[in-house]
Amino acid sequence: MRRIAIAVAAPTLTLSLAACGAFGGSGSSAKASPTKGNDVTVGLLLPDTATSRYEKFDYPIIKSKIAELTGNRGKVEYANAGGIADKQAPQMQKMIDDKVDVILLDAVDSHTIVGEVKKAKDAGIPVIAYDRLAEGPIDAYISFDNELVGEVQGRSLLEALGAGVDSSTKIVMINGSPTDPNAKQFKEGALSQLNGKVTIAKSYDTADWKPEFARTEMEEAINAVGKDNIAGVYSANDDMAVGIIKALKDAGVTHLPPITGQDATLDAVHRILTGDQYMSVYKSYPQEAENAAEMAIAKIQGKDIEFDSLTRDKVSSPTNQDVPAQLVPVVALTKNNIKDTVIDDGLYKLSDICTPKYSSECAAAGLK
Repeated sequence: MRRIAIAVAAPTLTLSLAACGAFGGSGSSAKASPTKGNDVTVGLLLPDTATSRYEKFDYPIIKSKIAELTGNRGKVEYANAGGIADKQAPQMQKMIDDKVDVILLDAVDSHTIVGEVKKAKDAGIPVIAYDRLAEGPIDAYISFDNELVGEVQGRSLLEALGAGVDSSTKIVMINGSPTDPNAKQFKEGALSQLNGKVTIAKSYDTADWKPEFARTEMEEAINAVGKDNIAGVYSANDDMAVGIIKALKDAGVTHLPPITGQDATLDAVHRILTGDQYMSVYKSYPQEAENAAEMAIAKIQGKDIEFDSLTRDKVSSPTNQDVPAQLVPVVALTKNNIKDTVIDDGLYKLSDICTPKYSSECAAAGLK
Protein backbone atom coordinates (compact mmCIF):
# COMPACT_ATOMS: atom_id res chain seq x y z
CA MET A 1 0.00 0.00 0.00
CA ARG A 2 1.65 3.22 -1.17
CA ARG A 3 0.43 6.73 -0.50
CA ILE A 4 3.13 8.91 -1.93
CA ALA A 5 1.54 12.28 -1.21
CA ILE A 6 1.25 11.44 2.46
CA ALA A 7 4.75 10.00 2.51
CA VAL A 8 6.18 13.23 1.18
CA ALA A 9 4.17 15.33 3.60
CA ALA A 10 5.20 13.46 6.73
CA PRO A 11 8.76 14.80 6.95
CA THR A 12 7.43 18.34 6.58
CA LEU A 13 5.12 17.79 9.51
CA THR A 14 8.05 16.47 11.50
CA LEU A 15 10.08 19.57 10.84
CA SER A 16 7.28 21.92 11.75
CA LEU A 17 6.60 20.09 14.98
CA ALA A 18 10.26 20.17 15.88
CA ALA A 19 10.43 23.87 15.05
CA CYS A 20 7.66 24.69 17.50
CA GLY A 21 9.29 22.67 20.24
CA ALA A 22 6.90 19.72 20.24
CA PHE A 23 9.68 17.24 20.77
CA GLY A 24 11.29 19.28 23.46
CA GLY A 25 8.37 18.78 25.83
CA SER A 26 6.63 22.12 25.34
CA GLY A 27 3.34 22.93 23.65
CA SER A 28 0.47 20.47 23.58
CA SER A 29 2.73 17.48 24.02
CA ALA A 30 3.70 18.66 27.47
CA LYS A 31 0.12 17.99 28.58
CA ALA A 32 0.33 14.34 27.60
CA SER A 33 0.77 11.73 30.30
CA PRO A 34 4.12 10.18 29.40
CA THR A 35 4.70 6.59 30.33
CA LYS A 36 8.41 7.36 30.67
CA GLY A 37 10.54 10.41 31.29
CA ASN A 38 13.86 11.14 29.61
CA ASP A 39 15.65 8.31 31.38
CA VAL A 40 14.90 5.83 28.59
CA THR A 41 16.75 3.04 26.83
CA VAL A 42 16.20 2.50 23.11
CA GLY A 43 17.20 -0.87 21.71
CA LEU A 44 18.62 -0.60 18.20
CA LEU A 45 19.04 -3.75 16.12
CA LEU A 46 20.73 -3.31 12.73
CA PRO A 47 21.08 -6.15 10.23
CA ASP A 48 24.58 -6.18 8.79
CA THR A 49 27.93 -4.52 8.31
CA ALA A 50 28.27 -5.39 4.61
CA THR A 51 26.02 -2.41 3.85
CA SER A 52 28.25 0.46 4.93
CA ARG A 53 25.47 2.93 5.76
CA TYR A 54 24.39 1.20 8.98
CA GLU A 55 27.59 1.69 10.95
CA LYS A 56 28.52 4.98 9.31
CA PHE A 57 25.19 6.79 9.36
CA ASP A 58 22.21 5.08 10.97
CA TYR A 59 23.65 4.11 14.35
CA PRO A 60 25.52 7.34 15.16
CA ILE A 61 22.66 9.53 13.95
CA ILE A 62 20.05 7.67 16.02
CA LYS A 63 22.32 7.69 19.07
CA SER A 64 22.90 11.43 18.74
CA LYS A 65 19.22 12.22 18.20
CA ILE A 66 18.11 10.14 21.21
CA ALA A 67 20.57 12.08 23.36
CA GLU A 68 19.28 15.38 21.98
CA LEU A 69 15.63 14.48 22.55
CA THR A 70 16.21 13.35 26.14
CA GLY A 71 18.62 15.97 27.39
CA ASN A 72 21.45 13.41 27.25
CA ARG A 73 19.61 11.14 29.69
CA GLY A 74 18.43 8.57 27.16
CA LYS A 75 20.74 5.87 25.85
CA VAL A 76 20.90 3.39 23.00
CA GLU A 77 21.58 -0.32 23.46
CA TYR A 78 23.00 -1.34 20.09
CA ALA A 79 23.58 -4.67 18.34
CA ASN A 80 24.45 -5.55 14.74
CA ALA A 81 23.69 -9.05 13.49
CA GLY A 82 26.37 -9.11 10.79
CA GLY A 83 23.86 -10.45 8.27
CA ILE A 84 23.04 -13.55 10.35
CA ALA A 85 19.37 -13.99 11.26
CA ASP A 86 20.19 -16.61 13.89
CA LYS A 87 22.40 -14.03 15.58
CA GLN A 88 19.79 -11.28 15.60
CA ALA A 89 17.14 -13.30 17.43
CA PRO A 90 19.22 -13.70 20.62
CA GLN A 91 20.31 -10.08 20.35
CA MET A 92 16.68 -9.03 20.44
CA GLN A 93 15.92 -11.49 23.24
CA LYS A 94 18.70 -9.91 25.30
CA MET A 95 17.12 -6.49 24.84
CA ILE A 96 13.79 -7.90 25.98
CA ASP A 97 15.48 -9.47 29.01
CA ASP A 98 17.26 -6.16 29.70
CA LYS A 99 13.85 -4.47 29.67
CA VAL A 100 14.68 -1.74 27.18
CA ASP A 101 11.84 0.73 26.77
CA VAL A 102 11.39 0.55 22.99
CA ILE A 103 13.07 -1.33 20.14
CA LEU A 104 14.03 -0.07 16.69
CA LEU A 105 14.34 -3.24 14.61
CA ASP A 106 15.99 -3.51 11.19
CA ALA A 107 15.49 -7.22 10.59
CA VAL A 108 17.95 -9.50 8.82
CA ASP A 109 15.02 -11.79 8.01
CA SER A 110 11.63 -10.15 8.36
CA HIS A 111 9.85 -13.48 8.75
CA THR A 112 12.01 -15.45 11.16
CA ILE A 113 12.19 -12.56 13.66
CA VAL A 114 8.41 -12.67 14.22
CA GLY A 115 8.73 -14.76 17.40
CA GLU A 116 10.91 -12.16 19.09
CA VAL A 117 8.57 -9.36 17.98
CA LYS A 118 5.72 -11.21 19.72
CA LYS A 119 7.83 -11.68 22.84
CA ALA A 120 8.58 -7.95 22.96
CA LYS A 121 4.88 -7.19 22.57
CA ASP A 122 4.04 -9.58 25.43
CA ALA A 123 6.67 -7.83 27.57
CA GLY A 124 5.09 -4.43 26.87
CA ILE A 125 7.99 -3.21 24.74
CA PRO A 126 6.93 -1.34 21.57
CA VAL A 127 8.73 -2.41 18.39
CA ILE A 128 9.21 0.01 15.51
CA ALA A 129 10.36 -1.62 12.27
CA TYR A 130 13.23 0.42 10.89
CA ASP A 131 14.13 0.46 7.20
CA ARG A 132 12.77 -3.09 6.65
CA LEU A 133 9.21 -4.13 7.37
CA ALA A 134 9.41 -6.88 9.98
CA GLU A 135 6.49 -9.24 10.43
CA GLY A 136 4.62 -9.64 13.68
CA PRO A 137 2.79 -7.11 15.90
CA ILE A 138 5.00 -4.10 15.26
CA ASP A 139 3.80 -0.70 16.43
CA ALA A 140 5.06 1.35 13.47
CA TYR A 141 7.37 1.35 10.47
CA ILE A 142 9.73 3.91 8.99
CA SER A 143 11.60 3.51 5.73
CA PHE A 144 11.85 4.87 2.25
CA ASP A 145 9.33 4.21 -0.50
CA ASN A 146 11.02 1.03 -1.65
CA GLU A 147 9.07 0.49 -4.85
CA LEU A 148 9.82 4.08 -5.79
CA VAL A 149 13.52 3.35 -5.22
CA GLY A 150 13.32 0.56 -7.80
CA GLU A 151 11.31 2.73 -10.17
CA VAL A 152 13.95 5.47 -9.96
CA GLN A 153 16.70 2.92 -10.66
CA GLY A 154 14.82 1.42 -13.58
CA ARG A 155 13.99 4.78 -15.16
CA SER A 156 17.56 5.97 -14.71
CA LEU A 157 18.92 2.87 -16.41
CA LEU A 158 16.59 3.36 -19.37
CA GLU A 159 17.64 7.00 -19.63
CA ALA A 160 21.30 5.99 -19.63
CA LEU A 161 20.69 3.41 -22.37
CA GLY A 162 19.34 6.18 -24.58
CA ALA A 163 16.88 6.49 -27.42
CA GLY A 164 18.05 3.32 -29.18
CA VAL A 165 16.89 1.01 -26.41
CA ASP A 166 14.35 -1.64 -27.41
CA SER A 167 13.17 -5.08 -26.37
CA SER A 168 16.31 -6.66 -27.83
CA THR A 169 18.57 -4.64 -25.52
CA LYS A 170 20.02 -7.01 -22.93
CA ILE A 171 20.60 -6.12 -19.31
CA VAL A 172 21.57 -8.04 -16.18
CA MET A 173 19.78 -7.64 -12.84
CA ILE A 174 21.70 -8.12 -9.58
CA ASN A 175 19.02 -7.84 -6.92
CA GLY A 176 19.29 -7.75 -3.14
CA SER A 177 18.94 -10.45 -0.53
CA PRO A 178 15.90 -12.73 -0.80
CA THR A 179 15.42 -12.51 2.99
CA ASP A 180 15.13 -8.71 2.86
CA PRO A 181 11.55 -7.57 2.10
CA ASN A 182 12.92 -4.28 0.77
CA ALA A 183 14.85 -6.12 -1.94
CA LYS A 184 11.65 -7.60 -3.32
CA GLN A 185 10.08 -4.15 -3.48
CA PHE A 186 13.16 -2.63 -5.17
CA LYS A 187 13.00 -5.41 -7.74
CA GLU A 188 9.28 -4.98 -8.35
CA GLY A 189 9.69 -1.24 -8.79
CA ALA A 190 12.53 -1.68 -11.25
CA LEU A 191 10.66 -4.34 -13.23
CA SER A 192 7.67 -2.01 -13.52
CA GLN A 193 9.91 0.26 -15.60
CA LEU A 194 12.03 -2.32 -17.41
CA ASN A 195 9.58 -5.05 -18.42
CA GLY A 196 8.72 -4.90 -22.11
CA LYS A 197 11.39 -2.27 -22.82
CA VAL A 198 14.54 -4.39 -22.49
CA THR A 199 15.43 -8.06 -22.26
CA ILE A 200 16.52 -9.16 -18.80
CA ALA A 201 19.12 -11.68 -19.91
CA LYS A 202 20.09 -12.77 -16.39
CA SER A 203 18.65 -12.00 -12.97
CA TYR A 204 20.03 -12.94 -9.55
CA ASP A 205 18.91 -12.53 -5.94
CA THR A 206 22.09 -11.92 -3.98
CA ALA A 207 22.38 -13.48 -0.53
CA ASP A 208 23.12 -10.97 2.24
CA TRP A 209 23.78 -8.19 -0.30
CA LYS A 210 27.43 -9.29 -0.42
CA PRO A 211 29.64 -7.68 -3.09
CA GLU A 212 31.63 -10.89 -3.54
CA PHE A 213 28.45 -12.79 -4.39
CA ALA A 214 27.45 -10.05 -6.82
CA ARG A 215 30.84 -10.37 -8.48
CA THR A 216 30.39 -14.12 -8.94
CA GLU A 217 26.88 -13.60 -10.34
CA MET A 218 28.16 -11.00 -12.78
CA GLU A 219 30.91 -13.35 -13.90
CA GLU A 220 28.28 -16.00 -14.59
CA ALA A 221 26.18 -13.50 -16.53
CA ILE A 222 29.17 -12.43 -18.64
CA ASN A 223 29.92 -16.05 -19.51
CA ALA A 224 26.29 -16.73 -20.41
CA VAL A 225 25.37 -13.54 -22.25
CA GLY A 226 28.73 -12.31 -23.54
CA LYS A 227 30.56 -9.24 -22.31
CA ASP A 228 29.79 -7.28 -25.47
CA ASN A 229 26.08 -8.08 -25.34
CA ILE A 230 25.34 -6.55 -21.91
CA ALA A 231 24.03 -3.03 -22.44
CA GLY A 232 23.39 -2.20 -18.78
CA VAL A 233 23.38 -3.62 -15.26
CA TYR A 234 20.77 -3.12 -12.59
CA SER A 235 22.58 -3.25 -9.26
CA ALA A 236 20.26 -2.94 -6.28
CA ASN A 237 22.86 -1.11 -4.18
CA ASP A 238 26.26 0.57 -4.31
CA ASP A 239 28.25 -2.07 -2.46
CA MET A 240 27.22 -4.79 -4.91
CA ALA A 241 28.12 -2.46 -7.78
CA VAL A 242 31.73 -2.78 -6.62
CA GLY A 243 31.71 -6.53 -7.30
CA ILE A 244 29.88 -6.04 -10.59
CA ILE A 245 32.41 -3.49 -11.84
CA LYS A 246 35.28 -5.74 -10.80
CA ALA A 247 33.82 -8.66 -12.78
CA LEU A 248 33.34 -6.52 -15.89
CA LYS A 249 36.85 -5.10 -15.75
CA ASP A 250 38.35 -8.53 -15.15
CA ALA A 251 36.51 -9.71 -18.28
CA GLY A 252 38.26 -7.01 -20.28
CA VAL A 253 35.40 -4.53 -20.55
CA THR A 254 37.03 -1.13 -20.99
CA HIS A 255 33.88 0.92 -21.61
CA LEU A 256 31.57 0.00 -18.77
CA PRO A 257 27.81 -0.16 -19.39
CA PRO A 258 25.58 2.02 -17.19
CA ILE A 259 25.32 0.53 -13.71
CA THR A 260 22.78 1.57 -11.08
CA GLY A 261 23.12 1.63 -7.31
CA GLN A 262 21.56 2.76 -4.07
CA ASP A 263 22.70 4.35 -0.80
CA ALA A 264 24.89 7.19 -2.14
CA THR A 265 28.04 5.91 -0.46
CA LEU A 266 31.12 8.11 -0.79
CA ASP A 267 32.83 5.50 -2.94
CA ALA A 268 29.77 5.41 -5.19
CA VAL A 269 29.88 9.20 -5.58
CA HIS A 270 33.50 8.84 -6.69
CA ARG A 271 32.55 6.08 -9.14
CA ILE A 272 29.78 8.28 -10.53
CA LEU A 273 32.30 11.07 -11.06
CA THR A 274 34.70 8.75 -12.91
CA GLY A 275 31.92 7.13 -14.94
CA ASP A 276 32.32 3.62 -13.52
CA GLN A 277 28.80 3.82 -12.05
CA TYR A 278 25.98 5.73 -13.67
CA MET A 279 23.78 6.56 -10.70
CA SER A 280 22.80 5.83 -7.13
CA VAL A 281 19.63 6.45 -5.17
CA TYR A 282 20.09 9.11 -2.53
CA LYS A 283 18.05 8.45 0.55
CA SER A 284 18.27 10.94 3.38
CA TYR A 285 19.60 8.73 6.15
CA PRO A 286 19.70 11.64 8.60
CA GLN A 287 16.00 12.25 8.01
CA GLU A 288 15.09 8.57 8.34
CA ALA A 289 17.26 8.01 11.41
CA GLU A 290 16.26 11.20 13.20
CA ASN A 291 12.57 10.63 12.55
CA ALA A 292 12.90 7.05 13.79
CA ALA A 293 14.43 8.35 17.01
CA GLU A 294 11.58 10.84 17.37
CA MET A 295 9.03 8.08 16.78
CA ALA A 296 10.65 5.89 19.44
CA ILE A 297 10.72 8.65 22.07
CA ALA A 298 7.20 9.87 21.25
CA LYS A 299 5.89 6.31 21.50
CA ILE A 300 7.43 5.50 24.86
CA GLN A 301 6.66 8.91 26.37
CA GLY A 302 3.00 8.74 25.39
CA LYS A 303 3.14 11.73 23.05
CA ASP A 304 0.36 10.50 20.82
CA ILE A 305 -0.03 13.68 18.75
CA GLU A 306 3.62 13.68 17.77
CA PHE A 307 3.65 9.94 17.12
CA ASP A 308 0.57 10.15 14.89
CA SER A 309 2.06 13.06 12.95
CA LEU A 310 5.15 10.98 12.27
CA THR A 311 3.16 7.98 11.01
CA ARG A 312 0.67 9.41 8.56
CA ASP A 313 0.95 6.58 6.06
CA LYS A 314 -0.15 2.94 6.29
CA VAL A 315 1.62 -0.22 5.13
CA SER A 316 0.83 -3.92 5.36
CA SER A 317 2.99 -6.99 5.97
CA PRO A 318 2.03 -10.66 5.56
CA THR A 319 0.97 -10.66 9.23
CA ASN A 320 -0.38 -7.16 9.85
CA GLN A 321 -2.59 -4.71 8.01
CA ASP A 322 -2.54 -0.91 8.14
CA VAL A 323 0.62 -0.50 10.19
CA PRO A 324 1.26 3.20 10.99
CA ALA A 325 4.21 4.27 8.87
CA GLN A 326 6.36 7.03 7.49
CA LEU A 327 7.85 6.69 4.00
CA VAL A 328 10.70 9.08 3.30
CA PRO A 329 11.11 10.29 -0.32
CA VAL A 330 14.15 9.48 -2.49
CA VAL A 331 15.98 11.02 -5.46
CA ALA A 332 18.22 9.75 -8.26
CA LEU A 333 21.85 10.79 -7.70
CA THR A 334 23.85 11.38 -10.87
CA LYS A 335 26.90 13.40 -11.80
CA ASN A 336 24.60 16.38 -12.42
CA ASN A 337 23.14 16.79 -8.92
CA ILE A 338 25.87 15.79 -6.46
CA LYS A 339 26.02 19.31 -5.02
CA ASP A 340 22.24 19.66 -4.74
CA THR A 341 21.88 16.40 -2.83
CA VAL A 342 24.63 14.86 -0.73
CA ILE A 343 26.64 18.07 -0.33
CA ASP A 344 23.79 20.51 0.33
CA ASP A 345 22.19 18.03 2.73
CA GLY A 346 25.44 17.73 4.68
CA LEU A 347 26.00 14.04 4.04
CA TYR A 348 29.46 14.81 2.66
CA LYS A 349 31.64 17.87 2.47
CA LEU A 350 32.99 19.06 -0.86
CA SER A 351 36.44 18.22 0.48
CA ASP A 352 35.35 14.62 1.16
CA ILE A 353 34.40 14.17 -2.47
CA CYS A 354 36.87 16.37 -4.31
CA THR A 355 40.15 15.00 -3.03
CA PRO A 356 43.25 15.51 -5.21
CA LYS A 357 42.62 12.12 -6.83
CA TYR A 358 39.28 13.34 -8.18
CA SER A 359 40.13 17.00 -8.86
CA SER A 360 39.72 16.79 -12.63
CA GLU A 361 36.44 14.87 -12.41
CA CYS A 362 35.11 17.38 -9.88
CA ALA A 363 36.07 20.28 -12.13
CA ALA A 364 34.29 18.63 -15.07
CA ALA A 365 31.19 18.19 -12.92
CA GLY A 366 31.28 21.81 -11.77
CA LEU A 367 32.09 20.94 -8.16
CA LYS A 368 34.24 23.65 -6.65
